[in-house]
Amino acid sequence: MRLTILGGGGFRVPLVHGALLGDHAEGRVTRVVLHDVDAGRLRAITRVLAEQADGVPDAPEVTATTDLDEALSGADFVFSAIRVGGLEGRANDERVALAEGVLGQETVGAGGIAYGLRTVPVAVDIARRVARLAPDAWVINFTNPAGLVTEAMSRHLGDRVIGICDSPVGLGRRIARVLGARPGEAWIDYVGLNHLGWVRGLRVDGRDELPRLLDDPALLGSFEEGRLFGTDWLRSLGAIPNEYLHYYYFNREAVRAYRRAERTRGAFLHDQQARFYTGASDPDAPALDLWERTRAEREATYMAENREAAGAGEREADDLSGGYEKVALALMRAIARDERTTLILNVRNRGTLSPLDGDAVIEVPCLVDANGAHPVSVDPLPDHATGLVCAVKAVEREVLAAARSGSRTTAVKAFALHPLVDSVNVARRLVDGYTAVHPGLAYLG
Repeated sequence: MRLTILGGGGFRVPLVHGALLGDHAEGRVTRVVLHDVDAGRLRAITRVLAEQADGVPDAPEVTATTDLDEALSGADFVFSAIRVGGLEGRANDERVALAEGVLGQETVGAGGIAYGLRTVPVAVDIARRVARLAPDAWVINFTNPAGLVTEAMSRHLGDRVIGICDSPVGLGRRIARVLGARPGEAWIDYVGLNHLGWVRGLRVDGRDELPRLLDDPALLGSFEEGRLFGTDWLRSLGAIPNEYLHYYYFNREAVRAYRRAERTRGAFLHDQQARFYTGASDPDAPALDLWERTRAEREATYMAENREAAGAGEREADDLSGGYEKVALALMRAIARDERTTLILNVRNRGTLSPLDGDAVIEVPCLVDANGAHPVSVDPLPDHATGLVCAVKAVEREVLAAARSGSRTTAVKAFALHPLVDSVNVARRLVDGYTAVHPGLAYLG
């Protein structure tokens, strides 16, 4: 089976490759094709993968190319993890937004809109190429903003594109752990959009254990979300929000912490990864060891500003292990081998969440088999969550419309309607600022 990884020179590709190395079952991935527009990054990551595979029997064959059509032709699965504009683009997204006093995070608020506006045209081109060159392939999208990009690609690929994210996985794992349950044996009632969802129940042997957690302040405050949001707020909600909702519930505090920080997250990662890729290009350097040390620092500093604003302290060691690569492998196994499983995924709504239309991509538990991912029916969201989901989905639709039409007016509308921007004048200045620093937004008239 052939897996093509778009963004194949990306820093987290070794996580996917490492997961593949542990799969020795029949029908496993036997060939990995890495594609990237940056040949130097491809060479560095190829070195890391070669060191990972050293001594592993039947390791997948790895090849690399900068030719997109060559990479896609003959693929059984396409894993998309591109970053249009690179980390410099992310740093610019943050800088422009913070100068206007609004959030610049790469998937939430102004930064997420800017990232989406320059990513959607590229993702749509990829979707069209997949439909032409590998019509039977399944596309697994991790490119952020994951829900928005998956919806853009689904207009050309239908249900053969599925979005994944590690946030719900990590959240479910943490809740199960503090409740003394095995994550693999728990049913997680999770619903929302990507980076905008809530755990409303966790069932073990048919019994919902979440009320027990919410009724115990000490237990509730013992894991990351309890410290991040505060136990009183979680008990008020009667649910555990995805960590990214901290940007909504504590927006002013988050923006203040980001503006106080010495560097934005994007600037930090840009400098950190520049050192890694420079070091890994040395043929005498231990590329895998350098990657592992860089990754450990990256994970430990994840959402550091939010934890500082909440006084949440350092991340726990168990939360530094990632997870999206495990979701990707489980998804591929389920489809390729008909190994039926349940995963939280980004898929078309199809009536699952009643306030949204059938084509809206949502993030919910899905039953996965050889025919793809099938969303599981969920109970309605409470009014406060429904309002937020509908508002953000409306913004995503304006982003898609702006990317399709090239309309600056529609782009301004997308920014202005977002609840974390809330000003037409700020929205206009954001569009001016982003088009000035991003060549990829030159299409906006």
